[in-house]
Amino acid sequence: MSENRQRRWSSRSVGARWQHQFFYLLIRLGGRWSAYLFARLVVGWYMLLRPDLRERCRPYLARRFPGEGANFRQSFKLSYALAQAIIDRAMVGILDPGRLKVEFRGREKLTPLMEARQGFILMGAHVGCWQAAMSAIGFLGMPVNMLITREAGDVDRHWFEHRKGDMPFKIIDPSGYLGGTLDMIAALKNGEVVCVMGDRTFGSEGSALALPFLGEPAQFPVSAYKLASATGAPVVVMLSHKSGPDSYVLEIARIINVPERLPRGRAGVAPYARQFVQALEAFVGEHPYQFFNFFDMWAGGPAERTDAAEPTARAYAQGEKP
Repeated sequence: MSENRQRRWSSRSVGARWQHQFFYLLIRLGGRWSAYLFARLVVGWYMLLRPDLRERCRPYLARRFPGEGANFRQSFKLSYALAQAIIDRAMVGILDPGRLKVEFRGREKLTPLMEARQGFILMGAHVGCWQAAMSAIGFLGMPVNMLITREAGDVDRHWFEHRKGDMPFKIIDPSGYLGGTLDMIAALKNGEVVCVMGDRTFGSEGSALALPFLGEPAQFPVSAYKLASATGAPVVVMLSHKSGPDSYVLEIARIINVPERLPRGRAGVAPYARQFVQALEAFVGEHPYQFFNFFDMWAGGPAERTDAAEPTARAYAQGEKP
């Protein structure tokens, strides 16, 4: 991702702090439905008066619905679905995780990993209410680490920031030294779970690959596959979607086993990254308004180098000094 693209696009919430606080109060006083009602009004207002926000929807919608473009109806549906996911996420933290019903499909696929206490990479995407869904993975009985970054000035809270008490998992900052690679390797070697996003690159990650997605090359991060190769950890792809007013489905889409000692460079990881992209493409085919990656992942320049941290990752994974 180029520096110009990084400057143009921001993951910060478009809402002001007082607007977030207003919705948090609505959730406390009136629950989900009162917040949903106001969200419809707010989203409609933004779609009418903020063409820049409609433009954020265009890159994805124009490719998901070729020939139709990103009209007002589609942009509204996608943006309102995001608003619902944000409300659901806050509700889990403010009220009770039990307010959200989560059906876990493919859970049995994790049994061998759990019984062997084998660390694995849990790869999600910006789909459904992934943060609220993550509140339901306590059944793993394994320490969980999440790769999370927050832009300065972002007032939108994660679900766990609404609750008191101990953190349910450890946070690894991808903007830190080597993108948090050493922390992730240590966690995986210790039989822990490392949660990453497979559909968005970070500016400091320095690791991206252009792969066909919805008919055109799009940029996807590939550090996780190199990490899997260096540690022997499988990559478990888990995606979520809203299945009802108060329910979500978590599904293990596939498990990607990356062999050790991949060839250096992009070609080595491409077949495994492509498996994730194929799973994501199948997901948006079924749930077109549950994909919330509001930046033009198709507009990047040449993918950045993918081998910058590879020697260090491999050396640490093998207990050596790089």
